[in-house]
Amino acid sequence: MTIAKQLFLSLVILTSLLSAATGFADEGPRLASRSAILMDATTGRILFAKNADLPLQPASITKVLSLYLADEAIRAGKVHPRDAVKISRKAGQTGGSKMFIQPGSEIPLEELLKGMAVVSGNDASVAVAEYIGGTVENFVAQMNRKARELGMKHSIFINPNGLPAKGQQTTARDMLILANDYLRTFPESLNIHSQQQFTYRDITQHNRNALLKRYPNADGLKTGWVVAAGYHIIATAKRDNTRLIAVVMGAKNPALRTKDAEKLLDLGFDLVQKRQG
Repeated sequence: MTIAKQLFLSLVILTSLLSAATGFADEGPRLASRSAILMDATTGRILFAKNADLPLQPASITKVLSLYLADEAIRAGKVHPRDAVKISRKAGQTGGSKMFIQPGSEIPLEELLKGMAVVSGNDASVAVAEYIGGTVENFVAQMNRKARELGMKHSIFINPNGLPAKGQQTTARDMLILANDYLRTFPESLNIHSQQQFTYRDITQHNRNALLKRYPNADGLKTGWVVAAGYHIIATAKRDNTRLIAVVMGAKNPALRTKDAEKLLDLGFDLVQKRQG
């Protein structure tokens, strides 16, 4: 073998190793986010992955799992959407993004679920956890059992809302597993997740999922942010008979989070169109 050919083969191997290390697919987009994954939910095929098993704090995308358990309890007849939920002091005083519920008040469960899904109410999440689980601790135990049942192998949840907590972690792949099962089991949940704003006590707040306004056929799902991990989004859109789910984690700002999600959805719909064409 000539020296030139040896150098060429070495370059090819080095390029492949670098590609694997960074997590970029050869034909995929360059993403600014730390971790990402894309699925054609119609077929179950993974179309792109970048560092999809990197452990990160989940932030508010945790609420998708909490909403999953709430919807399960409703479907099983254990609770009813119009149940009046008494708001505890603990729930009312929860910090971060809020629905602004007041301790001592009674709020329909379905309104609390909207507050969680649309405006990412940490206070509403605690109220729902207490109502369905009896205590927050019991509800979180249910969350972790459900995560294991779904095959979320690298996820540990400490609270129902994603506020920073030592040991709380997930991965983009695990969140994709959750989102896919959630949408298959409760497709009607998109009626809430697609809402661009929510009003409670004359306080109107907007959904932080910018894709709902700017990306064609986007209809969910959830955003999140914590200092330690960055900005996350679980995004989904449907065109014709194809539904895509993209998970982006660890973006430096909301704009990059949205841009990376758009890149993934564009990639997915292009690939599907090429296969069908």
